[in-house]
Amino acid sequence: MTALIVVPVFNEADTVGEVVAAARAYAPVLVVDDGSRDGSAEIARRAGAEVIRHPRRFGKGEAIRTGIAAARDRGVSVVVTLDGDGQHSPSDLGLVLDAARGRRRTIVIGGRLDDPDALPPERLNAIRVAGFFVNWACGLRLHDTQSGFRAYPLELFDEVRVHRGGFVFETEVLVAGVAHGWHVHEVPVAAIPRARQRSRFRPINDGVAIGGYLAGRVVVRWMLEAGALVGALVKPFLGERRRARHAVTLEQAAAYAGSFPLWAMSVGSSAIQHVVNRVTLWRHDPRPRRALIAAQATVASPLVIGLLVLQAFAPRRMPDIVSPLVRWLCSQDRLDAEPSGLTAAANPVGPPR
Repeated sequence: MTALIVVPVFNEADTVGEVVAAARAYAPVLVVDDGSRDGSAEIARRAGAEVIRHPRRFGKGEAIRTGIAAARDRGVSVVVTLDGDGQHSPSDLGLVLDAARGRRRTIVIGGRLDDPDALPPERLNAIRVAGFFVNWACGLRLHDTQSGFRAYPLELFDEVRVHRGGFVFETEVLVAGVAHGWHVHEVPVAAIPRARQRSRFRPINDGVAIGGYLAGRVVVRWMLEAGALVGALVKPFLGERRRARHAVTLEQAAAYAGSFPLWAMSVGSSAIQHVVNRVTLWRHDPRPRRALIAAQATVASPLVIGLLVLQAFAPRRMPDIVSPLVRWLCSQDRLDAEPSGLTAAANPVGPPR
């Protein structure tokens, strides 16, 4: 396996040199300077990175696309993306590369949520909300679907065409990859608080873009769930199952053939028992249980998104009433219907469950 570390950068002069110097111990580093005006490109070059510059800011998605195209030209097999603002520790590159080396057709994500205190509450809540709906839409069980610390096999982009830009790129590539049968594996990495600057993630512009994209995927998932529900309700009344059930019902009612009222009561009792049995089976099926939990989050999402926007601009001294609501409504533990022995760190992905 040959790797290229791609670092998208926009005005990261304070941190990019340290990131590049540390990352070079693991693989060659390519910095894609997305129109910086603070000398980031020159600092990265002096630290040992190859640098490609955009003439102006095109967004993170375009910076990663530029890195992927460069990786193709260099004949590497894996692209590792690492943010240039210092929030990711390059010392975790070994974990991500080892995970990528040992798995086929797998996107590896460095999950930052083992230490949630390293992220500001508004960012952490946005990650949790987006992650909940990505997991619901795709059948994943990831903690940190929004991490930019990833390893992409280059062959992924032979199958998957990602059309969105900005921060939506990283969400779309997960959704599209899963739809094409790719797996996703999450490894825990350190999250380093930004002491010197704010995140490049813009709560309104980027949050609305990601939310709009996810809304479309959630609608598709709800259409699948509605189809499954209709199928479960209609199937017992069609074909051989219906004929077999009617034969059993009539056989039981035959003992009361001499009395129409008793015969009718027997047929009605069988029908009621069938309904009770179907409801009992439905209650023990994890799919409708998950759907009810997702329905709560879906209905509450306009309120939650509004609260997230307010939290992003509210003074830090105000009491945090948003985080408890997000932790409950968008809890992956509540949504997860798998046996407790499975963990979210290994995510074999299949059709939505």
